[in-house]
Amino acid sequence: MAIWKIDQSHSEIKFKVKHLVISTVTGQFNNFDATVEANASDFSDAKITFEADVNSIDTRNEQRDGHLKSADFFDAENFPKISFASKSLTKKSDNEYLLKGDLTIKGVTKEVDLDVQFNGIVQGFGGGEVAGFEISGKINRFDFGLQWNALTETGGIVVGADVKIEISAELVKAS
Repeated sequence: MAIWKIDQSHSEIKFKVKHLVISTVTGQFNNFDATVEANASDFSDAKITFEADVNSIDTRNEQRDGHLKSADFFDAENFPKISFASKSLTKKSDNEYLLKGDLTIKGVTKEVDLDVQFNGIVQGFGGGEVAGFEISGKINRFDFGLQWNALTETGGIVVGADVKIEISAELVKAS
């Protein structure tokens, strides 16, 4: 069984959500960890676990980040981690997969579907194997208890319900 670990310095865990209906705010988690266990060289039998530190949320706005960490949203004090555990990885084509797994946010666990593009394996600078992936999907924040909402003076929603997930992951094979 090969064990692969995410390389934080070459990976990004981003999310996008509509703001005031007309624009998009992008954020990311700066501290995270992921492990992939696989026997197959194409990762078709992979088991994936992932965890992000809610306190590392970064939307380039300190006040907004503080609000997101509060009980209105992620409640980082009581739920400091977001986690994911895969259930299945189904090959759709040579390098495209459908990843199903349990996502846990704020103590609520729901099954989610994520699209995965496998970009291949190369030799890294230290001679070890490195694998690259692009992962995307969409969740509804209300499904996970992130209920805070407000309306503008004209009745528009301040924060959208749908959250796009965009992950660029570089994994290093453990020796």
